[in-house]
Amino acid sequence: MLIRRERPADIDAIRAVTTAAFNRPDLDGEPVETGLLEELRADPGWLPGLSFVAQADTGEVVGHVVCTRGQVGPVPALGLGPLSVVPGHQRAGVGSALMHAVLGAADALDEPLVALLGEPAYYGRFGFRPAREEGVIAPDPAWGDYFQVRLLTAHTPRARGAFGYAEPFTRL
Repeated sequence: MLIRRERPADIDAIRAVTTAAFNRPDLDGEPVETGLLEELRADPGWLPGLSFVAQADTGEVVGHVVCTRGQVGPVPALGLGPLSVVPGHQRAGVGSALMHAVLGAADALDEPLVALLGEPAYYGRFGFRPAREEGVIAPDPAWGDYFQVRLLTAHTPRARGAFGYAEPFTRL
């Protein structure tokens, strides 16, 4: 498996990966994450250098992750998601490899923190902690410990307060 930055030729494959990863039998139509990804791609908060794919040895794209521009209080920050892995490659390290790549890239770009909404038991292994413990307030208080942050090397104490995702997230 190879983790690399997204290329323009990957867009259709990423759409298929995201749809497959979030599809459920009870859904009528595409998962919301598929449309969200398309809206994020057209938003000023899209950061091409933080969109990564996992490519299998066959050349097939089997996973994708992206961070987009957000903010915490007055400080620019990152919102992570969606993270997508096709079902046949889940639980095989693809998601972990994508997480390590995007977090390493975000740190190298001197971003202060990454926020996400997700399962604490999964994301805790990457250093994510409940956001409230770091003074970051979730967009929705009902998210509780599922709204998490990972502080990066360039973190500053000014990065406290309400977190705001890129605008397309507000339409979910």
